[in-house]
Amino acid sequence: MDSFRTIALLLIPMLAAGFVTAAEPTESTAPAEVIPARPVVPGLFELKQRSRVLLEGESPERWDVVEIPQRWACAETAIIICDMWDDHYCKLSAHRVNEMVPRLNRVLTAARDHGAVIIHSPSGVVDLYDNTPFRQRLKQTPRVQAPFDITGWCDLDPAREPPLPIEAKTHYCDDPVVGEMVKVFDRQHPGIAIIGYDGISDRGDEIFSYFRNHGIKNVVMTGVHTNLCVLGRPFGIRQLVKLGFNVVLARDLTDCMYDPREKPHVSHARGTELVIEHIEKHWCPSIDSGDLLTVVAGTADP
Repeated sequence: MDSFRTIALLLIPMLAAGFVTAAEPTESTAPAEVIPARPVVPGLFELKQRSRVLLEGESPERWDVVEIPQRWACAETAIIICDMWDDHYCKLSAHRVNEMVPRLNRVLTAARDHGAVIIHSPSGVVDLYDNTPFRQRLKQTPRVQAPFDITGWCDLDPAREPPLPIEAKTHYCDDPVVGEMVKVFDRQHPGIAIIGYDGISDRGDEIFSYFRNHGIKNVVMTGVHTNLCVLGRPFGIRQLVKLGFNVVLARDLTDCMYDPREKPHVSHARGTELVIEHIEKHWCPSIDSGDLLTVVAGTADP
């Protein structure tokens, strides 16, 4: 088992009990028998998708940055929020999540209003949302058979990608003194609204089935950590690309786990950029999340 998978598995907690977020009203003690389906509406996002293309014959190896606009139907687009927990053993990581939440919430609100699907995936704590329509929406979805097993972690794929450009031989956390790597979270960050037709799941088979049942072809990945769960979860980038979805990473709504005391000894910010570049080279394009705030003029008309 590689070190990335080990870290992630150690972070998956024994489920805690009993709490309510702002998105979960206390009077909601049982799901309705029928969970209302999201209306399908017109509208097109225009995403400026950034990729990296290997230039042939160059020595040393050189990659060219290519940005291509793509239009995605809002009704066929989902945004996944990966592991944006309310706390973390690495306090600098938790701080960066806190700083990311306001922009993420603004983007989710706009995309939701334009008709996109929002899937909240705080791994390891989704059962705490069982008595909400958001969780039941995914649990009640008829299962669709995937072309291969999609229930487990997706390790680095040597047939498609080289080793990641950052290392973590000692640890991932960039705190000056690294605390014990234990579970300190018990829910998704409360600053992220869970509302309307949103869904909650951390299961690859549930999310795949929901997407197939509701005509989702396009997925925007957000959340943390870029080099771990965003890539490797059963609903992460590697899995979704192999399943044939159109996938992009919102590069301004993600953060890696990296300590500059580890190779290649660059800043934490540059470490995140290096992982994003790795994804742009070997897995999928990235976008700026601002592309999800508006739709192409006239495309949302009746």
